[in-house]
Amino acid sequence: MPENDAVASKNGTQEKPVVSGFPEHPDPVANPTEPAPADANSPTEAANYTAKDIQSLEDRDAVRTRPSMYIGDVGTHGLHHLVYEVVDNSIDEALAGFATRVDVVVNTDGSVSVTDNGRGIPVDLHEKEGKSALQVIMTKLHAGGKFNSSAYKVSGGLHGIGVSAVNFLSAWLEARVFRNGKIHFMRFEQGVTVSELKVLGDTAERGTQVTFSPDPEIFRETTIFNFDTLSNRLRELAFLSPNVTITIAEEATEKSHEFAYQGGIRSFVQHLNKNKTPIHHEPIYISKATTAKQSETEVYDVAMDVAIQYNDSYQETIFSFVNNINTREGGTHLSGFKSAVTKSINEYIRKNAALHKLKKEITLTGDDVREGLTAIVSVKMPQNKAQFEGQTKVKLGNSEIEGVAHSMVYEQFGNYLEEHPDTGKKIVEKVLNAALAREAARKARELTRRKGLLDSASLPGKLAECSERDPLKCELFLVEGESAGGSAKQGRDRNYQAILPLKGKILNVEKTRLDKILGNDEIKYLILSLGTGIGQDDFNIEKLRYDKVVIMTDADVDGAHIRTLLLTFFYRYMKPLIEGKKIYIAQPPLYKVRKGKNEVYLSDDFERIDFIAKHIDAEVEVVSPDPGATRKLSGTELAEFYRNLARFKTLFRSTVHSTLGGLVLESLLFASEPLSLKEDAFLKVFRAQQTLEQKFGATVTRDQDEHSKAYSLTITKDIDGEKQKFVLDRLFMDKVKFEKLYQMVKSLNLFANFPLLVRERGEESSAANLLELAEIFETIGRKGLSIQRFKGLGEMNAEELWKTTLNRDTRRLLQVQLEDDVEADEMFSILMGDQVPPRRAFIEQYAKAVRNLDI
Repeated sequence: MPENDAVASKNGTQEKPVVSGFPEHPDPVANPTEPAPADANSPTEAANYTAKDIQSLEDRDAVRTRPSMYIGDVGTHGLHHLVYEVVDNSIDEALAGFATRVDVVVNTDGSVSVTDNGRGIPVDLHEKEGKSALQVIMTKLHAGGKFNSSAYKVSGGLHGIGVSAVNFLSAWLEARVFRNGKIHFMRFEQGVTVSELKVLGDTAERGTQVTFSPDPEIFRETTIFNFDTLSNRLRELAFLSPNVTITIAEEATEKSHEFAYQGGIRSFVQHLNKNKTPIHHEPIYISKATTAKQSETEVYDVAMDVAIQYNDSYQETIFSFVNNINTREGGTHLSGFKSAVTKSINEYIRKNAALHKLKKEITLTGDDVREGLTAIVSVKMPQNKAQFEGQTKVKLGNSEIEGVAHSMVYEQFGNYLEEHPDTGKKIVEKVLNAALAREAARKARELTRRKGLLDSASLPGKLAECSERDPLKCELFLVEGESAGGSAKQGRDRNYQAILPLKGKILNVEKTRLDKILGNDEIKYLILSLGTGIGQDDFNIEKLRYDKVVIMTDADVDGAHIRTLLLTFFYRYMKPLIEGKKIYIAQPPLYKVRKGKNEVYLSDDFERIDFIAKHIDAEVEVVSPDPGATRKLSGTELAEFYRNLARFKTLFRSTVHSTLGGLVLESLLFASEPLSLKEDAFLKVFRAQQTLEQKFGATVTRDQDEHSKAYSLTITKDIDGEKQKFVLDRLFMDKVKFEKLYQMVKSLNLFANFPLLVRERGEESSAANLLELAEIFETIGRKGLSIQRFKGLGEMNAEELWKTTLNRDTRRLLQVQLEDDVEADEMFSILMGDQVPPRRAFIEQYAKAVRNLDI
């Protein structure tokens, strides 16, 4: 989401940002008229501070008052976390051996339903609370079966607050429990019970269904769930739960996935390496159930599963989990695993004389043995024994687990290497090459330091440094090109803004080891400017010299490529900068519009359309070939007509890219009702076929896929003497996009017959179709306006760069956030890795979604 450095008030003025819901404290120096802060130690203040000043919030009020304490934040991350909490409860049923299926549906009204075939939440009376167990679970924090190890030996739930927190943060929530042959039902609104427990009917099924709609009062940024974000997490859970089938469907778009992986974490590793080249075919799988000693008297069962596969890349990819919860910051299970891998390989080399000779005097480090390593570390333990750091469980703290993990991996991984010498030799060769490269990188760092290139006392000459010395007040802009860098240097605020121009494209670090990376001048300048160092031994985020690092590139293909190269570098070698939310992307405007002496900057096509609509000054007459069918437009009606028509054109062109495709889409849009090609919608396909044959005499054949049973139409027609073919299928007839286009056509209230004649100020123009009509109205709307489209930062002078991209009060920044590490790793591998086929498939899949493409 864009981050505006200034916060706009309701009357449009700029106010100071509000931090954590509290206004900034008054500065007694800057505001001398403000009263001095009260002395908390004075007798008067102590007497006034009594028990009545202490608030005790009920569970519901506590969660709604401080939702971020329970779900992380109230942005998109927290929104999706609601779904994960409900799904985790269903997965816990599976871990306990009572469920085999979890179904997630994003409903058309924006709510989400999660259904499992487990035992069903108990609905009998809870003696202590005097309510049904279902109501207690839904309305009380720290209530649930996970505090009783006999009910759930293994659990990933959020300390018993998960589903109740979801309830409190939802506009409404409905629970259906299929148990004892009955369908039990309760409804809640903002966590308050509005429908007592009742029986809706009989059923032969068992399980629980929770349907909830997030509360817009809490989630003010958005309440719309992202299908791909949910899918990625559910896929991850399916890998970790090999005996469970997990499905997700989105009713509005008819998208759906089914995840079922009998190979478990072995399949997970293969999935992570699918866009890389493994150096051994099958993942190495380690599994053991044992006991852990928490104290002299406390012993508990623990199970650990590890999957390992090396590839020929230069990065490690390790994900760790405890009871299916992604421990993003690792913990004792991960440190035990890492130390065991290092020790196993060193021991294997020591025992094999031939390999020992290869090693010579090289000392292998943990970084060496993990280069190209992809691994999943999964621990299952009693939920009441797991000690996590932080409410959202990102790091395991059990000290006894480190020893368990180390001994298990050291023993079994070492045995595997001995029993599979071919694989062992390949792994050793990989890590030895990594060690040699590390040594070369060390020498390169020493050499460049002697030359002053990586000496923190000698900043690069091309860096225009700021005068402020407090890093928390400073910003670094990485600017594409010397020309734009020069303008940025002139336009910046020299007090706190530094400028580093980048010449050309930096090295693609996805395909390069660190020793080669340090040979790239632009990367050396970047490392030196940031001050953090690079590499496991040298990197220190505490030495970062700027609070914001802003990538500022052109809005074209080359700019996007440079931005991706920089993000790849930060993700692979300075990930803490992304995790610490220090990386931003500047959003320079796409247009400058002048009207008379006034000018305004607009960020995209939709802002341009709205601006023109507000300033259009004309009287237009649209005449249809139908007798007497004339429509006059002016004022507000004309502005709305133009806005809808221009937005229609933008969406239309992102949907089809051929002349025949445009004719097909337009014909269907003017049908009596929208057509959507669903798998079982034979009648709609037949009606679409009739429409296309009658509308412009095309040849249409109907087909059905033998596997999916989905229908498609192949349309053939001569266009300008050339025979063209177009396939109309479910992908083309995306329900949301098509129906949105259809609603736009209806709102335009257009005549169904073309050509249309448009008259304006004595001029006449003829439109043969909707797109031509849109072009005519665009010409009318732009009269009196001067519109400049910026193709690059170099087209802006220093003053323009300051106004639009540098000034904290007016600029727009996108903050780079790492929401899904697994998906991020896969995406960088696809876009920047050696494998061409996955990149080609990605381009083909998303080519139609490209906007503002300059060629």
